[in-house]
Amino acid sequence: MAVAQPYEIRIVKWGLVLLLAFFLAACSSSRSVWNGSVQCAPYARQHSNIKLVGNAASWWWEARGRYRRSHRPHRGDVLVFRASRRLPLGHVCVVRQVRGSRLVLVDHANWEPGVVTRRAPIVDVSPRNNWTRVRVWWTPTHAVGKTVYSTYGFIEP
Repeated sequence: MAVAQPYEIRIVKWGLVLLLAFFLAACSSSRSVWNGSVQCAPYARQHSNIKLVGNAASWWWEARGRYRRSHRPHRGDVLVFRASRRLPLGHVCVVRQVRGSRLVLVDHANWEPGVVTRRAPIVDVSPRNNWTRVRVWWTPTHAVGKTVYSTYGFIEP
């Protein structure tokens, strides 16, 4: 059996990086390469009364003057994640149920690549209980993930 050369290993690593970037980009606006409801922004637009366009992270600023923005969840709100290294275009999800001051259940698309997840728990871990830092359910582990994500807050319909 032949041993892979160092340049072949680098090519495989770059291929994996590009594939991951492709999946993360699927959470952008309807102009990306993905079609239909597997993108978070079009999915949230189709399944809420929030009719904004653009990348998920831009929704918070696009909502200014058009929709009320809040740091307390209500059924039907859209939670807007900030852009980050892990989420270069942000993320949006629709609140389906408020289970307490620190727990909501959401529907969202493409948190797990190419999948719509329904009634996924999101936990507020912000020090002031203002939903600016959250942890999100990750189905492959059947638990709330360890990663903490920054959010802007909720857009109300």
